Amino acid sequence: MLTAVLGRWRSRTVILLTALMLLIATGDQLATASPDSPPGGVPGVAVPELNWVDCGDPGYQCATADVPLDYHHPGAGTISLAVRRHLAGDPARRIGSLFVNPGGPGGSGIGFVTSVVETMPAEIAARFDVVGFDPRGVGKSRAVQCWTAEEMQQAWAETPAQWRLGAFERGQDFAARFDAACQARSGDLLPYIGTEFVARDMDVLRAAVGDDRISYLGVSFGTMIGTVYANLFPQRIRVSVLDGAYNPETYANDPYAYDYGQYRELESAINRFLGWCAEDRAACPFGDPASGGPAAALDALVADLSDHPVRDESGQVVADGATLVNALMLQINGGRAAWPTIADSLRQAAEHRDGPALRPVGRYAALYAANVAVECADRVYPPTTLELQARLGLDVAAAPRMGPIAAWGPPGYDHSHANACQRWPAPRASRYAGPWTAPGSAPILVVGTTGDPDTPYPDAVALASMLENGRLLTVTGEGHSGFGHSQCARDAETTYLIESAAPPSGTTCAGDTD
Repeated sequence: MLTAVLGRWRSRTVILLTALMLLIATGDQLATASPDSPPGGVPGVAVPELNWVDCGDPGYQCATADVPLDYHHPGAGTISLAVRRHLAGDPARRIGSLFVNPGGPGGSGIGFVTSVVETMPAEIAARFDVVGFDPRGVGKSRAVQCWTAEEMQQAWAETPAQWRLGAFERGQDFAARFDAACQARSGDLLPYIGTEFVARDMDVLRAAVGDDRISYLGVSFGTMIGTVYANLFPQRIRVSVLDGAYNPETYANDPYAYDYGQYRELESAINRFLGWCAEDRAACPFGDPASGGPAAALDALVADLSDHPVRDESGQVVADGATLVNALMLQINGGRAAWPTIADSLRQAAEHRDGPALRPVGRYAALYAANVAVECADRVYPPTTLELQARLGLDVAAAPRMGPIAAWGPPGYDHSHANACQRWPAPRASRYAGPWTAPGSAPILVVGTTGDPDTPYPDAVALASMLENGRLLTVTGEGHSGFGHSQCARDAETTYLIESAAPPSGTTCAGDTD
């Protein structure tokens, strides 16, 4: 029924208005850089001098880089980016720098340096300076400020994890409050944190470390940064791994379709976990088979926590059904290796009303602020509230367990941005809307995992086909990205990064636990 209603609402007026909004949002987009264009692709941008100092463990150095706040007006002020690197362990065989990003949006690039050094085969840390930077608006690069931890915690305390009368209106209220907080606390930054400007920052940093062409490893949303970079600077790519890939066209220009795919795959991953839990009682003690098993137990637990939340000594809600669902959305990214841990966290929540699944959501306030703000800077949702309500209804229908909290809850992580972005108060001066072909680039390795709950595998297939020189590597298994869940994929990525030799499209790797 919702599909039919939505079809009637898509009148010519709505379609024309949507097209106009897209034109307005993309009309000020900067041109793709030519091979001989300056760093960042914009004349007048100075290459910063990186004054490296020792920081953290031996071998790590930190610096800051001042780059234009607005690449449309590069002389009108700067923003300082936090940069970190691990020096190549074998200087005699050093290839250059490997730029890395963990995704999010909102993930720390400087923190991800350590993850890459410790997770990837040792040849990566031996042959490259591994370089990460916190993107503008993230972490130590002038983090976006929206809700405080207390404000976020209060919003989640007001959120039922199941459909209730007035759910959509409550979500609209959350979004209005969140957007107002972002505008009040970071309004001068919001227009400039979109992915086009992040990609231009990375090109400036490429020049700052002295590399003629970039070597890049992007995971999850890091693939979106890498995709935009490839299209702005196709001739400046040496190698680029895009692991846990986004479909850039739907992400940027058809966000309802993109969100729907995420909801559907998230729900499927939860159902696969519940199926495993029902079959392997020794590994998963959650849920009584005589009472419907793990699926029924999860539904009952969410309902009970929604009706009887966990409160602190003052009576404030610290965890409820929405808290549990939010934790499950994050934990499921860990793949099959994480399933026993998820099962135990559900058991703790059911038996003791405590444990990892019931940690207060307020602790994520900074990450969630950047996550929502960057995606709202990148994406344009059709402006009608009626269409928004209908499309969120379709999302909930596709994901009855995960959907209600994501679609109708407060702005949070990845799956709950439509309400906030539809009314976003800032201009989208740093939005990139295509094209996506990266003509003339070196081969780009796109990695997709068949059971990825966060970046669905069809998105990797789509990106590899869009790129003029894309190569698809498929990981069969569960979990978000091949980087975290397949030694075979890490080995293939390493060979490509070092030797510039991409595997043939159609190459397949197994996940570590599948």
